[in-house]
Parts: sequence; C-alpha cells; structure tokens
Amino acid sequence: MNQNMAGRTYSFGANVRETGVDFAVWAPQRNQIELALVNEQGEPSRFFSLSRREDGFFVASIDNVQPGALYMYRLDGAGQLYPDPASRFQPFGVHGPSQVVDATTYAWQDPGWEGMPLEGQVLYELHLGTFTAEGTWAAAKEKLPYLKNIGVTAVEIMPVADFQGDFGWGYDGVYWYAPCRLYGSPDDFRDFVDAAHSIGMGVMLDVVYNHFGPTGNYWGAYSPYFPSVKHATDWGDAINYDGDHCEPIRRFVIENAAYWIREFHLDGLRLDATQTIFDDSSPHVLAETTTAAREAAGERPIIVVAENDAQEICHVHPPEANGYGMDGIWNDDFHHACRVAATGHCEFYYADFNGTPQELVSAMRWGYLYQGQWNRRNQEKRGSAALGTPRKRFVHFLQNHDQVSNSASAMRTHALTSPGRFRALTALLLLGPQTPMLFMGQEFAASSPFYFFADHEVGIDQQAREGRMEFMRCFPRAAGYFNSHLPNDPIGRGAFERSKLNWDEVDRNSQVVALHRDLLHLRKNDATISQQDDLTLEGAVIGDEAFLLRWITPSGEDRLLLVNLGRDLPWNPVAEPLVAAPHGATWSLLWSSEEPRYGGSGTALLDTQNWLIPGHTAVLLRPIDR
Repeated sequence: MNQNMAGRTYSFGANVRETGVDFAVWAPQRNQIELALVNEQGEPSRFFSLSRREDGFFVASIDNVQPGALYMYRLDGAGQLYPDPASRFQPFGVHGPSQVVDATTYAWQDPGWEGMPLEGQVLYELHLGTFTAEGTWAAAKEKLPYLKNIGVTAVEIMPVADFQGDFGWGYDGVYWYAPCRLYGSPDDFRDFVDAAHSIGMGVMLDVVYNHFGPTGNYWGAYSPYFPSVKHATDWGDAINYDGDHCEPIRRFVIENAAYWIREFHLDGLRLDATQTIFDDSSPHVLAETTTAAREAAGERPIIVVAENDAQEICHVHPPEANGYGMDGIWNDDFHHACRVAATGHCEFYYADFNGTPQELVSAMRWGYLYQGQWNRRNQEKRGSAALGTPRKRFVHFLQNHDQVSNSASAMRTHALTSPGRFRALTALLLLGPQTPMLFMGQEFAASSPFYFFADHEVGIDQQAREGRMEFMRCFPRAAGYFNSHLPNDPIGRGAFERSKLNWDEVDRNSQVVALHRDLLHLRKNDATISQQDDLTLEGAVIGDEAFLLRWITPSGEDRLLLVNLGRDLPWNPVAEPLVAAPHGATWSLLWSSEEPRYGGSGTALLDTQNWLIPGHTAVLLRPIDR
C-alpha cells in the first residue's frame, strides 16, 4: 500500500508525498501500464512506466510531479489513454484526464469539532445541484446558518462521486474518489464541511457501493473481474465482493469509505441500496466498510446509516452479533404508511399499507411494520425481526429524493394532502423518538417538484428514459397521467431546472417554517421529548383516523400526543388508560398544529371531561398540578 507524508494509506490512485507522487492502479490482466502526463485535452507530454507487482497492481513513484498535474494511463502500449479509476478529481469530465490532488494543503479550521453521534440528530437530505440556483458548494454554504436556525443538526448530501453529463442525481457515479466537478473543487467541498462545523452542524455523504454508472466507467479496460458472476442488480452487473479476485475490489470500497471521512472531515455516510451489495463471505464487506470509516474518524464519533429495501436489521447489530455495526437504517414503512394516510393513494408498493392509525402507532413504537410477515405483492416474506431495536436507529421521513420523484408530477407531500394533515404528520415525524430527516425545501413547503433527471450520452439516454417510464407506469395514476399529459423528460435539462428550490418561498411560506422551527425547538429542549429511547412510549387507536402516543416518565413529566387525520372526533366513552393524566395532575395544552402562526384555524379550549379531538390536527399535552 502507498502512504503519503500525512500517514494516509490508500492502495489506489495518485498519493502525494513530499517530493512527488506515488501512482497505483490495479490491472491484473494487463502486461504493461504507462503513466502519461497530459494537457487539458488529454494530449501526452511525457510517459513513465509502472512496475507490475504479483498482486496485479502497477505502481510508480515519480518525483517532481506537482499537485494539479493532469495524467492518464496507457494500457499495453495501445493508443488510447484512460483516466484513473481512483481519480481524486476529473476537472474536464468523466472521459478527460485525472488530476493529482494534495488533500493536506487545505487549512482546516475545525480542530475543536468533536464529531456527531446519532442520538439527538435532525438530518436534512439535499441535492447539491438543485439546492440553490448556482448548484455549488459555495452557494450551499450560505444556506447553512438558515438550516441551523431551523433546528437541523446535519445535512446529508446526495452522491457527489463524479458522473457523466452536466446534471444528475449522482447515483450513476463512476469515480468514487472524485467529488463532482459540477459543484466545485475538492477544496470547495472541504470548505463547505468546515463552514458547517464552525456553526455546530455535521455533514454526511450518500455513497453508492452497489453499482457503477453506465458512462465513464473504465474499470473494464483495466480488469475484467469487477462484475460479479453470481449476482445482478436492477442497474446491471453487481460488483464482485465475494468471488475470485475480489480482494482488491473490497479494498477499493473499504478505503473509499475511510477516504471520505478522513480527507473531507465528514461526519457520516449513508449507504445506498445495500440490498444489492452481495457478499456471501465473512466478514461482510459492509461490516468492514463501517469499521474502516470509524477508524478513519479516530475518536470522533460518526454516523453510518443504510438504505435497505429488504429491511435487514442486521445492519445495526454489532459485528460480534453478525451485524454490520451501523448506527441507523431508513424506515420506508413509516413513510409509506404516512403517505397513504395523507393522500389515500395506495398503489404499487403503497398497496402494502392501509395508512391506519394502528400502522402509525406501530411504526412509532417498533420501527419497521414488516418484520418478517408475508408480503403479497412481492410473494415473499418482508423485513426482519426488530422489536428490541432502539427507536433512534430508525431514520424516519415524510419525503426523500426517491419518494418525491416517484409520481408523474413529482409533487411534494404538502401538495398532495390537506394543510392540516401535513402539519399533523410533521408533528408526528419531528416529535417522535426516531431520528427524523427532512428533504430539502420540505421545511418551507417548496412548490418546486423534484424530478428524476440525468444527462446521459446518446444511446444510454434512451435506455434510461424507457427504464424510468417503465418503472413509473407501475403506479396506475402515473400511467394515466402519461396518457393525457406529457411529463417532463427525465433525460433533459428541463426536469433538472424545474427541480431547483425557490428560496423566495422561505419568506412567503413563513408559517410553515415556523411550524418546523417550533417543533424542532420542542424536540431539542423539552425534558421529555428530547430523551428519545430513554423513555417508555405507548400508543392507542382512538378512532378511524385518530390515535394517541404517551411518553411515560418515572417523574410524571409525561407527554400525550393526540393525532387526528380525519374529521372532528367527539370521544366518549373514554375507556383508554393512556389518556389518564398522572396522579394529582390534569392535562394542559403544550403545543398545537392548528395555531394561527402555522396557518391553522386555532385550537378549541381543551375539555378533558368531554373530549373533542380536533380534525386534521396534532396536539401535545403536558401534565400540570390540579
């Protein structure tokens, strides 16, 4: 392995040392590799031969090569030059030359930053290209104080590994070590993280280890062993993590996780679609990746979470219990149940849910709704037993990039339901003991949609367009929409531009901003709500669309949340012990989603003898002495 002057160890790529650069590339089927120093057009000026090792790596230590130098590789003397698969930056796109980057020259200003454990965090997912009009790290940095003021504690950036084209979601990245050139330089990324830390916010990064994008992936030129011969994904070949010649491939991803944490001072990673990361060996590559990320952080706590459609709770089990040692896992079940409750739409995967009060109570108490039951749509069991899992390990959300985009019009939740239901479900999300996540613009009810968009090359673009349309037609409403209305072309700039946030709406929708700010203030400062897993949470269904949650404390500082997504509910008889106030106390209103400052119609005076549960409302009660 190569080690530079700062003690950073990477097996791949261009690693800067004091007097030059160490280059390493894995190409076990090649006999000769030459490094070419090139200009911006990729035209070579000098060639250097790399030495072949027995493990299939080609290496060279070259003096007097400076950071900023552009280079490519020539394979077996052929004419074509190729970028470095472990490039640290691709300033001219995925087909252009790679650039030598010295990560040690950035002057970090965060020596006092102590890191970020999962407990107590409020996450905020954003796509850098559409978060601001400019779509850059520098522009996004200017929004951090606003997010801090709202109550967000960490931003989660959608993937930035460089990809083909001028816009895209980032899930088709092909240079896993190279921050996308569209958003700025690697040091611009570091500056963004530095700025976040300076105001007490963390930064997480979404990483994709389940596939490579279709364009600009030159691994096949270096080695035929990258695709798995045993597994496949929805995006093509799975990556070979457990077959012949898999060790360098595993090292590539394990070191990549450490690289992002170490070189960019990140506070965590979100691993995309781990159900398509196949590994029949032990330890699992996900466990090794998580361990490497933590080791890179040293004593600083970081957060590692997963998106896993199969809902395998082993992700958050410790390695000694055959788990992967992660901190959290996304809970789609909570989103889907809320979406059906809010809209009444129960098609495609939403058909697995009824949106009932019982589902919402169960999601708040137990996390996954599917923990091994038979799923009729998939014709197999779904989920895994997770009843004893701490609730903070489940990441809950009402919106994310996938769920907003997975409709023909890509409308956000507030536009699909009543304002009252939206406020009530927001209260459920932000007051619950799980780790909440907002999607960019959610906190001000952004009117902008969030479409799927990609900028592929000719040939690939039509395949991507047809694939997206085929998926969307699984939703009958979307199929009907397409019959009468031409949707945005997913392979076109229009969808990208229309997905950009309009920041003027922060002032225009100040009532929605106030709703989120007040709820997050309660979440942080209320002595009971802030304790997450340290308290007993119980719940009960009290009507066709109404339920309650009760936080039970040893001190009697209980909290009672009443949520009614239907019409006003006269509740009598009240044969439910969870509604009884602690001994010697009566309930008093602490917070209501129907306050006029949130755009509500006002909350009726509370009558705890003749209960009337207001419709489309959430109210939080606390006990006071009689």
